[in-house]
Amino acid sequence: MHPQLIDTIKAFLDYNAHVDGVSFRNAIFIFLSNAGGNVIAEMALDFWREGRLQEDIWMHSKGLETKIIQNIFNENNSGFLHSSIIDEHLVDHYIPFLPLELKHVHQCVVAEMVHLNVTLDHDLADEVAKDLPYYPEKERIFAVKGCKSVRQKLALYIV
Repeated sequence: MHPQLIDTIKAFLDYNAHVDGVSFRNAIFIFLSNAGGNVIAEMALDFWREGRLQEDIWMHSKGLETKIIQNIFNENNSGFLHSSIIDEHLVDHYIPFLPLELKHVHQCVVAEMVHLNVTLDHDLADEVAKDLPYYPEKERIFAVKGCKSVRQKLALYIV
């Protein structure tokens, strides 16, 4: 997103901001971005290599938020890079979305089966989940697309 477009909402985020007489101090704005995704993926992969659970990243990864922020500032193509909401520290928290593992994708397939009223078959769910792309190529640990392609892949198996 272009920095000037991001900055159009600065008035709503600014300290003691009032827009047209309305206070936004108690408002919560959620921005979704893949900025910092490579830092998050690398940390998750390091945890996996150490035999640690991905769910424990928050407890054992001091500085993850700092690494994400530094990555955002160093990423040349990030719309956040030149944005005043970043420069003026108007974003309170950076919360990472961790990459999905096979077990998570399996859960997505099962949920899609339920949604489509397909007979629940965990073996089929495993087969569909394993047929999706994962990275790194050699280890195939994390889903490349998360659960975005589950419905389309499942359709190939139930037709």
